[in-house]
Amino acid sequence: GKYNESEALHRHDLEGREKILGTDHPDTLTSVSGLATVLQYQEKYNESEMMNRHVLERQEKILGPDHPYTLISVHNLAGVLQCQGKYDESEMMNRRALERQEKILGPDHPHTLASVRNLAG
Repeated sequence: GKYNESEALHRHDLEGREKILGTDHPDTLTSVSGLATVLQYQEKYNESEMMNRHVLERQEKILGPDHPYTLISVHNLAGVLQCQGKYDESEMMNRRALERQEKILGPDHPHTLASVRNLAG
């Protein structure tokens, strides 16, 4: 529940990774995602959404649309969209994650089943 402290630590982590690894390194993008999650918990939805969209866009380009990290980013964006009441877009993102996970992992994989749960909402 120490979200302000957590946000400061995430920002420090992100700044360091950007300096050392660059802005497009997968570990840097993971740091952006962590910060976006903390911002979501603080109800800073617009900033969280912007960061989640950035991570998703970069991961699609760098890792590809079917990479597990990319699919996690789809899920994360869906979550913040749901918090904002953007239900149609959230549903679309959850369906996208589910379809790709069914294709890649199969219908009974735990990650696929988690996507089913997320879609059920």
